[in-house]
Amino acid sequence: MKKVLSLLLVIASTLGISNVFAQSSKTESFKVYGNCNMCKKRIEKAVTGANISKAEWNVGTKMMTISYDPTKISNEAIQNKIAAAGHDTEKATAPDSVYTELPGCCLYDRKANGASGKATQHH
Repeated sequence: MKKVLSLLLVIASTLGISNVFAQSSKTESFKVYGNCNMCKKRIEKAVTGANISKAEWNVGTKMMTISYDPTKISNEAIQNKIAAAGHDTEKATAPDSVYTELPGCCLYDRKANGASGKATQHH
């Protein structure tokens, strides 16, 4: 009987720990400017492994969906990583020097203030 109770206690504590980890994950979406599947690969790679459990950018909608641990990384830091790879987001603007080095098909239209520019297709 002691073994059964011990086993139940181990299972219950394991489930409790799993719930704690699940509760610390946050899922959000925001706009990231780009045009094609090359952009998708670059955008998603920019945040791979950065305390982010899911990063998916939709080419058609230009929306990035991320799941991350907000105790380890902020939404702002994630958007800054994407901008550093050459893609403007809602809150971060890519450096001109990085943006201009993107392949031609990846060059999206930008306004003077960057992140509020509208992405369009250049294919």
